[in-house]
Amino acid sequence: MSTVPSPGSLRTMDPLELAAVAFGIVSVFLSTREHIASWPTAIVNVSLYFIVFRNAKLYADMGLQLIYLGLSIYGWYEWKFGGAGRTELPVSRTTTRQVRVLLPLGLLGAALLGALLDRSTDAALPWVDSAAAVTSLCAQWMMTRKLLENWLVWIAVDVVYVAMFLYKSLYLTAGLYAVFLCLAVSGYIEWRKSLRAHAPAAA
Repeated sequence: MSTVPSPGSLRTMDPLELAAVAFGIVSVFLSTREHIASWPTAIVNVSLYFIVFRNAKLYADMGLQLIYLGLSIYGWYEWKFGGAGRTELPVSRTTTRQVRVLLPLGLLGAALLGALLDRSTDAALPWVDSAAAVTSLCAQWMMTRKLLENWLVWIAVDVVYVAMFLYKSLYLTAGLYAVFLCLAVSGYIEWRKSLRAHAPAAA
């Protein structure tokens, strides 16, 4: 089992990780502004992180990038054509029905993936990694549907990821998720404004 690195043991930053960080920040920032370009930049980001996580033996997150790739393509389409009459998709709130589906699916997925990684691989943090990965997947699906509460889920997940990546000496990525945490707060504020702005029109 890995130990928490000392301050003097910082590894050399991987150029691939640096590129992934840059695309990740740009993508999430664009998402907070509901900009459609967030999706193509997300595709580049997840492709790079697939390699970064493979090298770090964070297999749940490595596999998660492939699902993110599919969701990014889906989200790109939905944001552009998912509204009424194939118009731009507006921000909306998560329904009780959606919560009743996402919550048990998330718990089951985390339990199954955690058990699989714990028993069958040399994953560094199988249970934490799996829980964060599956919760992230739920949050990402919520984002493709422009559900406001996706940002609240991301806030919780980002706190966990910052701690996990510090533990694994992925310092640049830990810093990235700290930025993501701030952007998630900003995204919630901005999307809530957007929801309120569309409310009179919808009424």
